[in-house]
Amino acid sequence: MRKKFPHALHWGGMSGRKRYSVVRDPVHGDIHLTHEEMRVLDTPQMQRLRGVKQLGTAYLVYPGAVHTRFDHSIGSLHVAQRIVDAANLSAELDPKSCVGVSEEEARVVRLAALVHDATHVPFGHSIEDQDGIFGRHDLPYRFKQLLSGGTALGATLKDLGVLEDVLAVLEAGDGRVVPPCWRQIVGGTIASDILDYLARDAYFTGLRLSVDERVVSYLKVDRASGNLYIDLAKHDLLREDILSEVVRMLEARYYFSERVYYHHAKVAAGALVARAVEAALACGAVKEADFYDKTDESVLDLLERSVEKAPRQSKDRVRSLVRRFRERRLPKRACVFPRWENEAVQESLVQRFFAPGGAKARAESEARIAELVRFATGKEVEVIVYCPAKSMQLKEARMHVRWPGVSGVRPLSEHAARVPRLADLERAYRELWKFYVYADTSDEAVLQKVQEVARAEFGEAKNAYEVKAR
Repeated sequence: MRKKFPHALHWGGMSGRKRYSVVRDPVHGDIHLTHEEMRVLDTPQMQRLRGVKQLGTAYLVYPGAVHTRFDHSIGSLHVAQRIVDAANLSAELDPKSCVGVSEEEARVVRLAALVHDATHVPFGHSIEDQDGIFGRHDLPYRFKQLLSGGTALGATLKDLGVLEDVLAVLEAGDGRVVPPCWRQIVGGTIASDILDYLARDAYFTGLRLSVDERVVSYLKVDRASGNLYIDLAKHDLLREDILSEVVRMLEARYYFSERVYYHHAKVAAGALVARAVEAALACGAVKEADFYDKTDESVLDLLERSVEKAPRQSKDRVRSLVRRFRERRLPKRACVFPRWENEAVQESLVQRFFAPGGAKARAESEARIAELVRFATGKEVEVIVYCPAKSMQLKEARMHVRWPGVSGVRPLSEHAARVPRLADLERAYRELWKFYVYADTSDEAVLQKVQEVARAEFGEAKNAYEVKAR
């Protein structure tokens, strides 16, 4: 059996010497960091995360949501350790079925959890996931560039002798094989990442949604497959209390998605930044790599400075978008085309406006709507067509579980037919998808005209939002 990871943390030093530091966290309380982990945190690449808000533009809706990816990184390390402790306890109690995590393995897993968000760019979810302007932050090339490109963070991990293992945990290694549970503890479907950000996002948004911390104690590592899993079986019966806690966690994730992650005002604010980035890229003022070392504030400065020598139209547009974002002058909804009214045309809308080349199609539709509105009202109005990827899904349902009467551990999603609440959540996630048309006007008459023209522009889609005069 693997050696149990000691909670006392004494790596790298002589017995009896204090070899860790204590950080006070508002969510988890005291968090113990080894001196190796402090070295990693003190690199410029990790310190940058102090300036990258965890929820991007959500602070414009929830003023307290100013927590950062730096906070989340430390919290993820802490939760990773709690998962390791739970797995080791299970291995002691049931060594035939479970395996523990050794001290050296835990060292790698903790460091991987600490750096898992180091590649995040400012407003990343708006720029990457929702508008598809850049590739996702967790693609292998991003981690390789950051950790293997001569940076202080990469050099530190290399000096500690863990660089290749950390890259492998983050699925950016060159064929290096690591136990699947290493990756699952850090970034799996119920892992240190999600367990920290649910608790952290609830704390800083003030939403009274919580996840019972006891769910961590149910996590084990399967000896046969090496997968992290939750054991739902006891004496050949379903542990309904444990299943209920798992589903409650998934429900909390859905409620945050509904109320925070896809809040219409947060989406509108993110669209302003994304359009500014798109316009600056289009005129050659910036490139993707320019964003890798920026914070939320410095990326706004970059956008404004970068277009100084750009054509007048591009310069004015980028600076206007950034100024409106800084002043929270968000565009208003003119049309909302939800999936539940537009399932038949969702795929065609996504292919037209989000797939490669979609930016051109969006710009053409925006220009047509704006021109027709100007002709009808005499008012200049900027229109933003927002079409997210078709990716609203309950990925957490891929968590491995042991189900009574079923051999081995399998993804929870395979048992969805036996868990009606899970099937309901899967459906609810898909229904979060919405196609928006925004306009930068508070004039209800003009906004109504935008709605009228947009309805004709997207005639195949059904609008579910009515602009009402005050």
